[in-house]
Amino acid sequence: MKKLTHTDEKGKAKMVDVSQKPDQEREAVASGFIRLKPETLELIRQNQMKKGDVLTVAEIAGIQGAKRTSEMIPLCHPLQLWKIDVKCSLQEHGVLAECTTLCFGKTGVEMEALTGVNIALLTVYDMCKAVDQEMVMENIRLILKTKSPLPVPPLGE
Repeated sequence: MKKLTHTDEKGKAKMVDVSQKPDQEREAVASGFIRLKPETLELIRQNQMKKGDVLTVAEIAGIQGAKRTSEMIPLCHPLQLWKIDVKCSLQEHGVLAECTTLCFGKTGVEMEALTGVNIALLTVYDMCKAVDQEMVMENIRLILKTKSPLPVPPLGE
């Protein structure tokens, strides 16, 4: 069995030391869905929710959430994120949230993408809870996680 790096010799949780890892381009994409009643979807579509533009507010909240991942999840490293893209779209039975994150660093950005999706969906929930008590968040998952060496600039630049 592979040795776990998130525990010390006594089995206590610890933050992994990534200081010796090379910087790489790292990208992650996550998605999730919140199931809504047809009446709720129509209110969102017509921008008639009392708290405002649900999709735009959820997208902004998702961006804010992704940026604060290391503050909420104890063993996550704080990352300098170069890209956070959160898209929320109306679907037949609810809202689909997708989050793409990108950084150049020593550790992955999948937790940031997943946090962005969760915060976006929680924002939809918060903005719609007065009219829909049957909402269900589901299928929250990592779609893509990549890492690749940083490009080497040509000599003289």
